[in-house]
Amino acid sequence: MLLATFKLCAGSSYRHVRNMKGLRHQAVLAIGQELNRRAPGGPTPAAWINQVRRRGSLLGSQLEDTLYSNQELAYIQQGEEAMQRALGILSDQEGWKKESQQANGDEVLSKVIPDVGKVFRLEVVVDQPVERLYEELVEHMEAMGEWNPNVKEIKVLQKIGKDTVITHELAAEAAGNLVGPRDFVSVRCTKRRGSVCVLAGMATHYGEMPEQKGVIRAEHGPTCMVLHPLAGSPSKTKLTWLLNIDLKGWLPKTIINQVLSQTQVDFANHLRKRLESRPALEARC
Repeated sequence: MLLATFKLCAGSSYRHVRNMKGLRHQAVLAIGQELNRRAPGGPTPAAWINQVRRRGSLLGSQLEDTLYSNQELAYIQQGEEAMQRALGILSDQEGWKKESQQANGDEVLSKVIPDVGKVFRLEVVVDQPVERLYEELVEHMEAMGEWNPNVKEIKVLQKIGKDTVITHELAAEAAGNLVGPRDFVSVRCTKRRGSVCVLAGMATHYGEMPEQKGVIRAEHGPTCMVLHPLAGSPSKTKLTWLLNIDLKGWLPKTIINQVLSQTQVDFANHLRKRLESRPALEARC
């Protein structure tokens, strides 16, 4: 089926079918449906992302140029590169040190990465299925300020295709106002394969969102969250969050480490409360 789909895409580059209305759009949809159909349990998320990128290159530049501008393609590529870099960090299990562990099992670890700096890794189990988390963290991203007091506002500035968005996030003051207001402009990329979902992002430049007066422009990235059903308990979700932030400004490292580690612990607690306060969703196809 997948081979036939790519033949359809290849056909859209020939002169005699190039102008057939809807053909290219149908080809892209067909590839998306075929990749989503693949059953879970195959390659790891990192391997799957590489597969998707290799297969995507078979479409050729003509198809991509028709669908997206050069700037949009650059954002898509930046989002996918952020995802691969973040998954690469998570895949290396060596060198992680425990920062904190909560009574409920939530754990924050840290590691210093050359040319990246200190990154933090949250490991939690949430008593809700992956679809519930996906809804809150992706579909209703802009509502995060309603339930996470560390976030004042998240706004989607531009949506590019199905998987990529440009966002502006305004963070609240932290550590008793020792850390003043920060904002972030990021490109975010979401990929799903079966029951595994990866949300990734990093800082980017967006001309229509210049730096704001009185707010320090901080930078994400690469960062990501990985969601998948807990082994043996598919109604629960294992969430791994790689946090990598440059807060900018002058701040002692001890305060930065404390703030970032506590931010992850607080996020898990606020997310649970949000999910518990909302009615359960019916399983989707």
